[in-house]
Amino acid sequence: MKRAVILFGHGSRDPLWRRPIDAVAALLATQAPELPVRCAFLELTAPDLATAAGDLVAKGVTHITVVPMFLGTGRHVREDLPTLVDHFRHACPQVEFVLQPPVGEDPRVLQMLAKIAME
Repeated sequence: MKRAVILFGHGSRDPLWRRPIDAVAALLATQAPELPVRCAFLELTAPDLATAAGDLVAKGVTHITVVPMFLGTGRHVREDLPTLVDHFRHACPQVEFVLQPPVGEDPRVLQMLAKIAME
């Protein structure tokens, strides 16, 4: 099984908006150089999820974990993203797609946010 990760964000017209997601991708590339990592965005920023997933599938990846880089579960995470991932599951049945909960709901992230807020 060849694994990969897609860090999925909302997107923005402001090109500086994506810096934190790119930084997470760079950290992953340093910490796990054997793990392909891509960033993808819902709107306003390239690449979209189809492009990122298509690139990984073309490279022979058979397991893709999609990590929503959102603070909470809003409409995009609850409705739009699962619909997109389901599309890929049907289009690429040879690939396992795993959709994680948004990073902002992870207790470790919440603890870190609380620490930052107390400073």
